[in-house]
Amino acid sequence: QVQLVESGGGLVQPGGSLRLSCAASGSIISIVGWGWYRQAPGKERELVAAIRRGNTNYADSVKGRVTISRDNAKNTIYLQMNSLKPEDTAVYYCNADVVTPFGLGSPEEKWGQGTQVTVPS
Repeated sequence: QVQLVESGGGLVQPGGSLRLSCAASGSIISIVGWGWYRQAPGKERELVAAIRRGNTNYADSVKGRVTISRDNAKNTIYLQMNSLKPEDTAVYYCNADVVTPFGLGSPEEKWGQGTQVTVPS
């Protein structure tokens, strides 16, 4: 059973920084790609950042302020967030495309439980 566990959320003042972490555990052969998503109340879930096969992508709203990185040895991904704004307030979710022993070689999409980031106005 593969699990993604997130941490690092909290309340931070505008202009401040946070680093979110997401660690994958369980029967993992490999992790093909990672992503960070967020969902604010009444808003659609949106992609914040992703990394897959060495390529990174960022939402226009966070470019220059956010960096996605990974530690393959620890099966852990990070989201460094700087210059935070009230509009960054949301629940942040990580996801991963995970190859498992009984997945016939095809990645399975897994999601973390989410961590709250609040930036007051």
